[in-house]
Amino acid sequence: MNKIFAVIRREFIERVRTKAFILATLGLPLLMVFAMVVPAMMMKGTDRTTRVAVIDATSDGTGAAIVAALQKPTFKDGTRPKYAIEHVQRGGDVTPARDSLLLRTSREVAEPLDGVLILPENTLAAGQVDYFGTNVSSFETMGELRRAVSSVVVGTRLERAGVDAGVVAAATRPADMNTIKVSDGKPTGESGEASFLLAYVMGFLLYISVVLFGQQTMMSVIEEKTSRIMEILASSLRPFQMLLGKVLGVGAVGLLQMGIWVGTVYMVGQNRTVLAGLLKVPVETMQAMPIPSIPTDLLVVFLTYFGLGFLLFGALFAAVGSMVNSTQEAQQAISGVIMVIMVGFFGVFAVIKDPSGGLGTTLSLIPFTAPFVMPVRWSMSSVPLPQLALSLVIMVASLLGVVWVAGRIYRTGILMYGKKPTLREVFRWVRAG
Repeated sequence: MNKIFAVIRREFIERVRTKAFILATLGLPLLMVFAMVVPAMMMKGTDRTTRVAVIDATSDGTGAAIVAALQKPTFKDGTRPKYAIEHVQRGGDVTPARDSLLLRTSREVAEPLDGVLILPENTLAAGQVDYFGTNVSSFETMGELRRAVSSVVVGTRLERAGVDAGVVAAATRPADMNTIKVSDGKPTGESGEASFLLAYVMGFLLYISVVLFGQQTMMSVIEEKTSRIMEILASSLRPFQMLLGKVLGVGAVGLLQMGIWVGTVYMVGQNRTVLAGLLKVPVETMQAMPIPSIPTDLLVVFLTYFGLGFLLFGALFAAVGSMVNSTQEAQQAISGVIMVIMVGFFGVFAVIKDPSGGLGTTLSLIPFTAPFVMPVRWSMSSVPLPQLALSLVIMVASLLGVVWVAGRIYRTGILMYGKKPTLREVFRWVRAG
């Protein structure tokens, strides 16, 4: 037992002391926030006036009304218009006028255009217009333009039908619905957005951590094997002791890192009022932030399944590392393990859709998908305790079986050099181990 602890201590200290561990522990949460916030900020649209030429082929005044509607929107300062409109009235074939104006979309001309909006004669009846622009991928800008045209077309139709557009707008105003999570028959005060964010982040962190630390375990085995250090270690340690110590040591590093991440979110979620006072912001503002509150029971379930899941996959990664002789061989050999992990990660989305459904329940009992699925189920619905106990029993039993098989592969594989073993040879190692 002391030898196993020595391996655990070596693997743990060797990784925790590195700058990579510190940077990953601090940097990954910041990177996730950056990846979610910055793209949303970048896609908010332009802050400059968009120059649009409107070719109006209508004869019923619809085009003039659309032009007037486009000239109204302004930016937040209330002084700069969002659109600078050039109203071009043209009947019949609008192609020559369109082609002439499209030449002005080049930035090399004196007064370049951002786009050309074509209103055909039957705009009111058909509700179909064309927009030719240099940037039609901006969802916000295109949406504003589409809404402005639609509001005029719909309003004109209602007016000509003798219907008050204001009454229709008031009658068709959608209802707002607040989503509040219920757990054990009691409202938790957590919104649907926060529940979804919590489930997604948990699944993502589990996926990244299992793959990252599993590959670290595999690479450590490959390095010791190729440098022949493994032969020296094998003289004083049994192969199973080396396997168990290596997996537990790297797993402890992953558990520490995961505990820091999840514990930070837990503390923030449990102390919003205190943080609001320290930051001198209203409590309502802090409560409205999409920071999910992690109950203590969820924290325990999450870390438990992470630990069991890592030991399960870590043993597989270590076994794969003992079978190969180079990093190139390892990348091919672990593809099957990565595929299984990806199935578990994608199962998270099925659980988010229906936490108590048959698929989610089944995946939470399968040992290779349960580490990803069960914590998400626990966060989104009330999981019966017998199901949780059954899942844990299956996980532990499967872990013992996988470690037993991996230990036999590891025992032979670490001293085998040369060609990559075939599947039949691996089975022979297991039987002869």
